[in-house]
Amino acid sequence: KIGALISGGGTNLQAVIDACESGKIDGEMVFVGSDAPGAPGLARGKKHSIPTFVVNYQNFIKAYKNDSKGFKLPLDFKFNEVCAKQHLFPIDGDPDKIKGKIKAFFYTRAAAEAKLLAQIAARPIDLLILAGFMRNLTPYFIDHFNDKAVVPRIMNIHPALLPSFPGVDGYGDTFRYGCKVGGCTVHFIDYGEDSGPIIGQKSFKILPDDTLDIIKKKGLELEWQLFPECIQLFAEDRLKVFKITHTRDDSTIYQRSIVKIAKRAENY
Repeated sequence: KIGALISGGGTNLQAVIDACESGKIDGEMVFVGSDAPGAPGLARGKKHSIPTFVVNYQNFIKAYKNDSKGFKLPLDFKFNEVCAKQHLFPIDGDPDKIKGKIKAFFYTRAAAEAKLLAQIAARPIDLLILAGFMRNLTPYFIDHFNDKAVVPRIMNIHPALLPSFPGVDGYGDTFRYGCKVGGCTVHFIDYGEDSGPIIGQKSFKILPDDTLDIIKKKGLELEWQLFPECIQLFAEDRLKVFKITHTRDDSTIYQRSIVKIAKRAENY
């Protein structure tokens, strides 16, 4: 059972819906949610009789601006704990003393994410996919959704070959940097921005005369292949995340998470 979060047109969502309906994915779409009331992708869900919902983040941002002292937070939200886990912003000093934009970010996100979790709880799923969802999820949401899960259950598609060019404009950054190769990445979500363990990648050549529009077209065509393929691997229980530790010559210890793909579900 698959749930999707979107912010825009939902072309990757459509690729996943089509793959479910054609049998390429052994799964079904349970809901399509969005942070934007006018997201065109919501219509794609409705067209296929998939339930949709909206949690408008802007409402929480406005409420915090109007009355930060009276802003209602989820009862189980622990600011210090979230700040200690997150990798989105550098936190210097005591989190209790943090003010301004960082505090506003986590307060409003927690309130919005509590609503997201409530919507999802009403429609239980095995996997949550981010198909062009333009909001970073915080440790508050991630820990609640992945609670006691052996394998992470939030999967994202990104328009660049990570770890290069994280953020909102992967293809644009690839183009402006002058890369000879571009691509897309599917990864599990962690506490940073597009920094989670990589499941799969596809690449394409960038020719001297390619425009940004051509690069985006090449990338999207690969995204529509890669995302369903990675979701199917999850459905087949063939994905495992392992911690790998390296010790460098200078004795510095470096740890990373990798995704191993088994030929069969029981063969890791």
